[in-house]
Amino acid sequence: MHYFDVYHRHFARFRGRPVTIVEIGVFHGGSLQMWADYFGPRATIWGVDIDPRCLAFQEPGINVVQGDQSDREFLKRLAAQVGPIDLLIDDGGHGMDQQIITMEELYGGVAKNGTYFVEDTHTSYWAESYGGGYKRPGTFMEYSKNLIDQLNAWHSESDSLRVDDFTRTTASMHFYDSIVVFEKGEITKPLNRKTGRPSFSD
Repeated sequence: MHYFDVYHRHFARFRGRPVTIVEIGVFHGGSLQMWADYFGPRATIWGVDIDPRCLAFQEPGINVVQGDQSDREFLKRLAAQVGPIDLLIDDGGHGMDQQIITMEELYGGVAKNGTYFVEDTHTSYWAESYGGGYKRPGTFMEYSKNLIDQLNAWHSESDSLRVDDFTRTTASMHFYDSIVVFEKGEITKPLNRKTGRPSFSD
């Protein structure tokens, strides 16, 4: 239930606007209808699910595409079909490869002021069903922790941490219980300025 406050914190600015919303993971279709009601009639909503039965949930303003979020070629086709994405919600299979591959393929397709929202990241701590584990390499949480360094790459003195597209296009990262949110922006190298007169003289 704590998700709803986080949703509103990051999604409210999109309400009533002509935005493109992509949700990975449709299940029984209820969330697509919830987003249509929340964002309003100017929003175009795309649902993605591996189950072909989810195609039945299409209606005006809601498109559903069948595909596997761990299939890079499918995700490339999806990005081309949808165009710039204002808000992407990954509520799909929650497996480590699924979350990481989707991020790698679709983050670049999120608009310059858009938001990328990953749900149920607690699966990064579940070994048996999802391939997770505390501090286990290859989980989405460990992947996200590394991106904190990339966010700050402007300040690195190491050749192993260099500014890249993630650094240039990510304004902030937010970590919540079971959720990671990335907010995009056009980021340039930070500047350091001083103003005023010296407080002490020699």
